[in-house]
Amino acid sequence: MKSIKWLIKEILGMYSSKSTFFSKKRVESGISFIIAQFGMVYFLITHIDGLTMGELLLWATTEFAVSGYILNEIQKEKKLINFISTEQNEDPNQGA
Repeated sequence: MKSIKWLIKEILGMYSSKSTFFSKKRVESGISFIIAQFGMVYFLITHIDGLTMGELLLWATTEFAVSGYILNEIQKEKKLINFISTEQNEDPNQGA
């Protein structure tokens, strides 16, 4: 019960100005990825009988494009966080 309260508090804290355990961008990216995956798989299941090879190839290309885009966005955020963290840890007197 204690961990459920913590989880809810952290999720609600994402949309406030305070610092939280979860990244708002990553949670939103994850949710959009799950929605996109559900839509893609649902489309495939409902239309598999009538798809030609070209249409199936187009479906697979779209699937990989969505996955790649979401992964790229998450990696960009990680790089930005690491860059900011590195800059804050540098000694300003080091070059003098």
